[in-house]
Amino acid sequence: MSENADAVINVPEIFGSMVFNQKVMQELLPSETYATLTTTFNEGAPLNLDVANQVADAMKKWAISKGATHYTHWFQPLTGITAEKHDSFITPAAEGKVIMSFSGKELIKGEPDASSFPSGGKRSTFEARGYTVWDPTSYPFIKDHSLCIPTAFCSYTGQALDKKTPLLRSMESLNTQALRILKLFGNNAKHVVSTMGPEQEYFLIDEKLYQQRMDLKMTGRTLFGSKPVKGQEMDDQYFAAIKPRVIKYMEDLNIELWKLGIYSKTEHNEVAPAQHEMAPIFTTSNLAADQNQLTMEVMKKVARKHGLVCLLHEKPFAGVNGSGKHNNWSLSTDLGENLFSPGKTPIQNAQFLLFLTAVLKSVDENQDLLRCSVASAGNDHRLGANEAPPFIISIYLGEELDAILKSIVDGTSYDSKQKAKMSIGVDVLPPIPKDSTDRNRTSPFAFTGNRFEFRSVGSALSISGPNTTLNAILSYTLKSFADELENSKQFDSELQDLLKREIKKHSRIIFNGNGYGAEWLKEAQNLGLCNYNTLPDAMVHYLDKKNVDLYTSLGVYTEVEMQSHLEVKLEKYCQVLNIEVETMLKMINKNILPSAFNYMNTLAETSYRLNKLSLSCNSSNKILTLLKNLVDELYKKAEELSKKHISTKEIDNVQEMATYYKNVVIPTMAEVRAVADQIEPLLGDAFKPFPSYEDLLFSVQ
Repeated sequence: MSENADAVINVPEIFGSMVFNQKVMQELLPSETYATLTTTFNEGAPLNLDVANQVADAMKKWAISKGATHYTHWFQPLTGITAEKHDSFITPAAEGKVIMSFSGKELIKGEPDASSFPSGGKRSTFEARGYTVWDPTSYPFIKDHSLCIPTAFCSYTGQALDKKTPLLRSMESLNTQALRILKLFGNNAKHVVSTMGPEQEYFLIDEKLYQQRMDLKMTGRTLFGSKPVKGQEMDDQYFAAIKPRVIKYMEDLNIELWKLGIYSKTEHNEVAPAQHEMAPIFTTSNLAADQNQLTMEVMKKVARKHGLVCLLHEKPFAGVNGSGKHNNWSLSTDLGENLFSPGKTPIQNAQFLLFLTAVLKSVDENQDLLRCSVASAGNDHRLGANEAPPFIISIYLGEELDAILKSIVDGTSYDSKQKAKMSIGVDVLPPIPKDSTDRNRTSPFAFTGNRFEFRSVGSALSISGPNTTLNAILSYTLKSFADELENSKQFDSELQDLLKREIKKHSRIIFNGNGYGAEWLKEAQNLGLCNYNTLPDAMVHYLDKKNVDLYTSLGVYTEVEMQSHLEVKLEKYCQVLNIEVETMLKMINKNILPSAFNYMNTLAETSYRLNKLSLSCNSSNKILTLLKNLVDELYKKAEELSKKHISTKEIDNVQEMATYYKNVVIPTMAEVRAVADQIEPLLGDAFKPFPSYEDLLFSVQ
């Protein structure tokens, strides 16, 4: 039972209680120090050591008052999860005693071993030095007994070894280019930030059953499992009343997230059995990325307290919905303006339409980069099936916005409640309603009123990569627009020409229909849109010249960093599949075949005894024959899989290895599973090799 079950929770009181946020800083720091730190937050100004020492001392005292004994630089290496090395506050003092100390130098910089993290070959074992550097725009927090300080992570040579550094670079680049655009419209904003609200989907299963599944423990997904007699076809899970055991989990999860200053807002059952969702309120992209990493960790930790396991894999169960992380992305100014909000006046509409057009151009020209940003072995199973968006990137705008853009291209009147000529910058331009779109669950990139929902992001994926890409591609387009319009002699007419030209050129990326339909696949192919079904298909384009030019010109990635990230992605893809194949073969030999042999032995004994009594049993003989044939087939397929798996060890090039896994190993894995999943339903409960889908998906009440 939840330890908080009978307590009355004062949410405003506990919210952010474990976070060294601006409220705490203002209370504990001298006013001059706080003002300097605020400038660092808002403008990225450097922090001198005297100020850092004062901040560190206040941070230490606050952390100790919250029960902390250690501190750690908390960072996001290229593993996709977080990393931390803990040091205590103790310092030796006279007479064998200790004092608790924490300096500005310790706050600002740490030195973990860089060679032990994925680097794509940038760091060798004998080149171990790496640095963690405090990100003062993301608040420190208390986790367990440690003060966690969000940091960037770089090598001795200054190359980024993490996911945070490129995200911060992309945000700065986007800020610079967006301000250039806003200035053209007389907008006095001084700062633009990208914001994010990642909806997090997950599964909850019973921990005792989880422990009996080697595949779940080793890979995060089921490699075997026959279709349950009931799945999600009854539509009785989505938004249904939350089961008592799950609601207690959600109650505790919310409390822990609120303490950490995470805006956990929405909770509900998702479509698949045992699937659920948590959605937070928007915040700045770098803080949202940190908080989402922390959310996933807390989800898993709280689940164990309830005898549950939280599964974040994109496709833990075949035949039912996978889990995504709907990436709600927008832009906001320091004046509180959402730049993706259509606005109520002509000049606001013109500004909105320029940003909207920039998004169209960015997505159309960089479909490959967006697909690369969400590519993973797990997400390959999810995309294109069971309500996940297709592999093809397209934008959903809804009928009204689509009609407005067409009227701009055609120079015709747009029929709203009143007719108006779509000329930018004149008073007859009508207001565009905020909620002018329905939702399209099949769209990978949908406009939903004042934001874009990038639905292709996988549930286990760090959102830093996708948001770095979104920020960068928009920044690159805004730069080209600003370069063109800043020197215009007749702004209104040249803006009109730019919009007309770019909307016409990139309208192919707009699709408001059913993304699951076969006709869309054919149409998309005719339009020349990218259709990269797997990670190897997508990543082969990552280092195309246009992509290298885009990232390097903005300073988001160096070419060396891009080469590194490509290597890391391909290596991880191969490593995941290597583990899955090894696990699959072990489960066949340790679980499935022994269970089948035991049941066959029982059937044979039963048949023998019945025959001795002159009571022949044709059904047992038929089942025995069927099992025998399936077991032989499974053994044969497993041997074939093993040989193909061994062949991967002879491939030196990681791109070639990933392609071999995709083309040869994965199809064989599917054949092995197809046979094994025919065996499972034939075995009685006393002989089943592991908990079934019915057990896993319907046991938590």
